Amino acid sequence: MSGPAPNIHATAIVVGRTGLLFSGPSGWGKSMLAFTCMTEARRLGLFTALVADDQVLLSEDAGSVIAACPPSIAGLIELRGTGIVRQDHVPQAIMHYAVLPGSASGENRVPAEGEIVSLAPGFSLPALRLLTNVASPLAILMAKAPDIGC
Repeated sequence: MSGPAPNIHATAIVVGRTGLLFSGPSGWGKSMLAFTCMTEARRLGLFTALVADDQVLLSEDAGSVIAACPPSIAGLIELRGTGIVRQDHVPQAIMHYAVLPGSASGENRVPAEGEIVSLAPGFSLPALRLLTNVASPLAILMAKAPDIGC
């Protein structure tokens, strides 16, 4: 891919060696869900780090989607209603899954297996759906994708 890296509105974290990119509409709770997943991972003794919050720069390397953080916001995550907090971070990481908003009711209550989401032209990831305000979001994601955290 050539040209500048696409900058998308999302939050990217790493749990173990697994990259999770939280993508969805403004106000969905991407940052809080990612922060809660990182907190759960630490309690489980898993490595976890923030890649980027709010602005995620995408690139490609050998077929993998790479998320990176603009230097001016490295290590910072906004927790709505609380403010901005500093987290352990890595400057970039391979992303393995896109975490998207789920639907508690209606036609999309049970998402299709094998869903792929396009993040930007030329950048796609397998999708995992998640409701906001769930008690243990990482546990739910790990139930759906057991390789998370490995």
